[in-house]
Amino acid sequence: MTRFWLGGYGAAMDGSADGIGLLAGDEGREASTLAYRGAVVETPSPSWLAQHPTLDVVYAALEGDSAVQAFSRSGEAALTPLGSPAAVGQYVCHVAVAPNGSALIASCYGDGRVVRFDLDAEGRIVPPKPDAAAALRAALFGEPDPDAPAATPPGDGIAAIDPYAVGGERVSHAHAAVFLPDGRVATTDLGFDLVRFWRQSGSGLVLDHEVVLPLGTGPRHMVLHPSGHLHVVTEYSCEVFTLARAADGTWSVVSVTLTSPIAEVGKDFPAELARSRDGQFLYTALRGSNTIAALRVRGGGEALESVALADSGVDWPRHHLIHEGKMLVAGQRSDTITLIDLDERTGAPLGIRHEAQVPTPTHFLPVR
Repeated sequence: MTRFWLGGYGAAMDGSADGIGLLAGDEGREASTLAYRGAVVETPSPSWLAQHPTLDVVYAALEGDSAVQAFSRSGEAALTPLGSPAAVGQYVCHVAVAPNGSALIASCYGDGRVVRFDLDAEGRIVPPKPDAAAALRAALFGEPDPDAPAATPPGDGIAAIDPYAVGGERVSHAHAAVFLPDGRVATTDLGFDLVRFWRQSGSGLVLDHEVVLPLGTGPRHMVLHPSGHLHVVTEYSCEVFTLARAADGTWSVVSVTLTSPIAEVGKDFPAELARSRDGQFLYTALRGSNTIAALRVRGGGEALESVALADSGVDWPRHHLIHEGKMLVAGQRSDTITLIDLDERTGAPLGIRHEAQVPTPTHFLPVR
């Protein structure tokens, strides 16, 4: 096992974390001694973390502050702010970094914005260049900033009634982003049941096309499989939608699989979706029953089947990570993390090996 940076919720998000933390164990005995070693840098509610592909720089979504910030590694177990926080949309909950380190995408749950930032040679976040014409249009006509587009309802542009939304009316909730091999970016919008595909441009993001999922499914997180398929877990319908790319570059749904035959819609709310290193299995956590669902990847990556369901050992498993054949699970409401053994042959979780107290954990990131 290696060490992990830990994202968490602070006071503004009803949590007890006071910054990015460190999870580490004694050398050679990490599996039984993994423990919280304190905050390595104080920052408010760094709920999601991402690593620069080549630099010792970590990016955090400061969810309660509606900002993102870069941190450079300044010691064996220390991080230092690299520039000031950059403002984004409300409740930014996810950040993704381009494979070549050129850009960062921030997804904002609160207002649906998906914001692209350039990154400089040292990994700093570069503020978007002001667009005078866009600013004037925004002031006169209320048009959105093109560098921070929010999703619009599918179809005729009128938001349908959503039984899962507060008050019944659907609103945009961007939740995650994935960089695709062809340079485009895929994002989920949980509120409008969309998987959106963007082209990057000098002024930010330009919508290429979108895939509309059934009403009330709530696409949350994604995994790009080595086969080229995109697997999307839905928070409201407890399913995994598998998308494939056609020869013309458009994406569409090719299969839909229940996360578990006994998952209860309205009581279980899937969170993260992660895959095994060899790509044979996918795992999602069901908040509510607090379980881990394992699915086997079939065919050429286009089909899934449920194979196991097991106790996560935490309350409200917000994030989990597969590392060196084991699974780490972050319990947002229990202030704990667990380490779970996995059966390499069947993919099934074998049981909880270790548990540790952690202040309101929301995300694991291996220390490189």
